[in-house]
Amino acid sequence: MRKSTHSPEYAEVLKTLVAMRKAAGFTQRDLAQNRNREQSFVWRIEKGERRLDLVEFHWVCEALGCSSTEVYGRLSRFFKKE
Repeated sequence: MRKSTHSPEYAEVLKTLVAMRKAAGFTQRDLAQNRNREQSFVWRIEKGERRLDLVEFHWVCEALGCSSTEVYGRLSRFFKKE
């Protein structure tokens, strides 16, 4: 089994998170402050150096004003295409 962090599916997750952050008008620093974390936490996630778990995914979506279930639904449809 290949590592998911190096897959097209995970690349799509990261691309989606960055797009959501930018659409919300947040910088990496803004998102980190919202989550009471350091800016490098967001940077490492967006660069794929730190894996985002399911609970963190939910928290990030919530911070950006998005429904985690809707975002996952869109990603899931992408995963099925791959």
